[in-house]
Amino acid sequence: MKFQGLVIIFFLCIGFSKINAQNFTLGKLSIAELEEKTHSIDSSAPAAVLFTKGLVKINNTGYTERITQTRIKIYKKEGYHWSNMQFTFPSGKLSAISITDVYTYNLVDGKIVKSKLKSEGEFLNKITKDFWAKKIAFPDVKEGSILEFQVKIIGGSLNIPDWDFQKSIPVNFSEFKTIIPDVFSFKKNMKGFFIPKSNSQVAQTYGYLAMESTYSLQNVPAMKEEDFVNNMDNYRSSISHELEAITIPGQIYKTFSSNWPSVAKTIYEFEDFGPELRKTGYFEEDLKLLLTDKIKPEDKTTAIFNYVKSNIKWNKHLGYGCEKGVRKAYKEKSGNCADINLMLTAMLRYAGLEANPVLISTRSNGISFFPSTGGFNYVIAGIETPKGMVLLDATDDYATINVLPLRDLNWVGRSIRKDGASKIVDLMPKKSSADIVALSFEISESGKIEGKARRQYADYHALNFREKIAKENEDVYIEKFENENNKIELSDYKRVNENEFALPVSESFSFAGADLVEIIGGKIYLNPMLFFLNEKNPFKQEKREYPVDFGFPSLQRYNIDIKLPENFTVENLPKPVAVVMEDNLGVFKFDIALSDNRIQLSIIHQINEAIVPIGKYDMLKEYYKTMIAKETEKIVLKRI
Repeated sequence: MKFQGLVIIFFLCIGFSKINAQNFTLGKLSIAELEEKTHSIDSSAPAAVLFTKGLVKINNTGYTERITQTRIKIYKKEGYHWSNMQFTFPSGKLSAISITDVYTYNLVDGKIVKSKLKSEGEFLNKITKDFWAKKIAFPDVKEGSILEFQVKIIGGSLNIPDWDFQKSIPVNFSEFKTIIPDVFSFKKNMKGFFIPKSNSQVAQTYGYLAMESTYSLQNVPAMKEEDFVNNMDNYRSSISHELEAITIPGQIYKTFSSNWPSVAKTIYEFEDFGPELRKTGYFEEDLKLLLTDKIKPEDKTTAIFNYVKSNIKWNKHLGYGCEKGVRKAYKEKSGNCADINLMLTAMLRYAGLEANPVLISTRSNGISFFPSTGGFNYVIAGIETPKGMVLLDATDDYATINVLPLRDLNWVGRSIRKDGASKIVDLMPKKSSADIVALSFEISESGKIEGKARRQYADYHALNFREKIAKENEDVYIEKFENENNKIELSDYKRVNENEFALPVSESFSFAGADLVEIIGGKIYLNPMLFFLNEKNPFKQEKREYPVDFGFPSLQRYNIDIKLPENFTVENLPKPVAVVMEDNLGVFKFDIALSDNRIQLSIIHQINEAIVPIGKYDMLKEYYKTMIAKETEKIVLKRI
């Protein structure tokens, strides 16, 4: 953290004079800015935000005005996508948004040339029934161009949009200002490594008391993508606001989201949430038939869960509030996630199970760091049992009991009981999902390999495999597998339990390949894992900024049997190795033995935590380095 602090100070110091020299007014740019070939701090940056300023002004009736002004510099062709912008707004309210001052500036023969947005550079798209998008494409964009624009949005709900100080490219200067009347109280939340300067003061220049707050940051480095990150926005330096209370003396006092229990209670009381849970008449007769012979709680759970999955299809819409309403969704056999999972919860309750809705935020929605009704965007079902909470999501064809779609695995959710009480629910899996490979093959003197393989996937590995094979037919899958693995030939391909979602799924096949080994100087160089080898190490960077999110604990096991060719013996055999990380984080074991003309291997790679904190990154990095080195080590065979 000390080093990071020094880096921040370094950034601020070397860029301070340059920032002061810049003019943060649209249209007032300099030749020096256009002449700049690379970013002063990050020479690899394809583009940079020279400045961006946002203003949100709310009057004492709740009328809201949002204005954003931005100047972007393009350094390389890889930054051209920043010349295509998209802005969303409530559907049907085109007059609520105006995009002005859209210009591209270039330096031609030492003079500034200004190109205005053309009509064919504007597009309007309908994203969903609730939101539209207006897109703009800047004209005459090339390396060295500067882009400017202003966006103004008026009206809409009483909310302040999040402001991101940090982006995927460097930001030289970012400022966000709010003007909020004293009748409205907003809770503010900062996140990220870089905290803006702030200044607030009470002003009476608007005909009413209002709080003016300004937040600014200079020289914010680009966010760099890393493997195994849940959602980069969770770590982005930004500020968000949540309406906390409305106070009009002598008329109204209403609070909204002071803490998580009150947020849960507020959501439970929404007309498209709590009341929908109490409706049962539409399914009672069908459920009586379904549960005729079901006595055990687990049998009832399985029957109801599979019934909802089979009969009600998800329309891919998120939200914790019903879109159609459970009755209509049941009749039309489709609905959003709330229609489906609130219906599931009601059915489980009807069957005598202690079921409650569980509010969550999906991975794409990020993690809500403070109490907010907008922090949740999804709902699943939870059953309280003596052995703990059982979680269910009936929107996904391949999800099973306690195996949720990956989008659901986002730290914690909140279960809401009938009495309005709520409690935190850990969404991250604790049980390891198994991926077991059995591989046997023999090598001819010419280096050709023939053998058989069987791979079994359980739990989350099974869910991922089923999703993968659902996207292409079997012949395409086999052909792709062959082409990606040295043109091997597969035969006798079979799958078991492909549609038995509660059971592990497996695939088996025979294979033959002439290019699976190397022959150098009459010796055979063999990697025993063949096409199951993963040579890529995802953890090579010296310093990691974000926790490692594997999604779920995992156990990978390989049992390999190799028959050596006649007239060959082993010249080099990798040595066994075992690596056990601290705190039971994971284990890697590589055992190998030679007996007569056969080699047997047992390889285990197990990660026991879904999320690995930054403090354990060095240990994890060294673990992967050792594992990849051992798995890529070759067996060398020589003629007798």
